[in-house]
Amino acid sequence: MKAELIMRKRIALNAFSFADMVVWALPKRMTGSSHDYKYRLAYVEDEVCVLRLDNEAGKGDHLHYGEVESAYKFGSTDQLIDDFFGFIARWDRENSRT
Repeated sequence: MKAELIMRKRIALNAFSFADMVVWALPKRMTGSSHDYKYRLAYVEDEVCVLRLDNEAGKGDHLHYGEVESAYKFGSTDQLIDDFFGFIARWDRENSRT
């Protein structure tokens, strides 16, 4: 069995930012992960990725928030999406253009 694409979405959030979300179901767990998913969720402002949730073999689940990278605890794909939009809201509050 190959990896199965379960979500690919790009959502324009305003005139200068968008969310890009890609999630695959894997046939087997990646090294360093406690689940069977591969994902990349990115928030891009003015053509710069300012935050990203992703996972990779050996490194596991993690969050890139500005210049800071930290571990992320994956619970479910629904929680991943909720957390992602929560991080976007936090980013927007902390980096307001007004």
